[in-house]
Amino acid sequence: MSVFVIADLHLSTHEATNKSMEVFGSRWSQYTERLEKNWRALVSPEDTVIIPGDISWALSLEESLSDMLFLDSLPGRKLLGKGNHDFWWCTMKKHEEFFKRNGITSIGFLYNNAIELDSFIVAGSRGWFPEEGVGTVNDNVDFEKLTNRELGRLRLSLECAKKLRREDDPKEIIVFTHFPIVWNGKANEPFAALLAEYGVRRVYFGHIHGTYTVPSVLSYEGIDYHLISADYLAFLPRHIPKE
Repeated sequence: MSVFVIADLHLSTHEATNKSMEVFGSRWSQYTERLEKNWRALVSPEDTVIIPGDISWALSLEESLSDMLFLDSLPGRKLLGKGNHDFWWCTMKKHEEFFKRNGITSIGFLYNNAIELDSFIVAGSRGWFPEEGVGTVNDNVDFEKLTNRELGRLRLSLECAKKLRREDDPKEIIVFTHFPIVWNGKANEPFAALLAEYGVRRVYFGHIHGTYTVPSVLSYEGIDYHLISADYLAFLPRHIPKE
């Protein structure tokens, strides 16, 4: 079984959504069709694909149905993380009931948990902006409160991952976040320190768009951070090799 990753699909297959990403440049031209073609060429039914956020432009769970059915039709198991544009996101119970009601069987979630795969244990959370005033945040957002909340969620996920590790089979813990923890030479220090505390060596993140000449891997204090936004990858899921 192979593991792949790709973030920021920004699907908009529902006619009510109608929010194509093609306005953001030629690289987004026919991106849904290209994604499907690339995905089917690479991913087998026994593989797993992790999607760390900004999955659908839908504004409700019901509106997300066509996007979820599209993902469900693609090969492999899919593990979804939350992004800043996933307004359809509800509780895990509502997700499970919605998927069962609509016959969606290949989609799960990486959220306040960790999951053991054949070669890795995967953990992660949405993350947050590195400092106040960076990115688009409403004025009424309590920056410190949200930072602490997301740190807590990442710690919870890492604790779950730690419990899944066995002494006779100490699999690597790989982390997936939506927001970058390291970018433009700066690090979100509380998140970086938490990753170091749990011995994480690889992190995969999305959120960044329109930047195609930066290195695909940014290293900071012994941890490699991989940019895997869909447009950066040219809509080609990235294989995660075993170390």
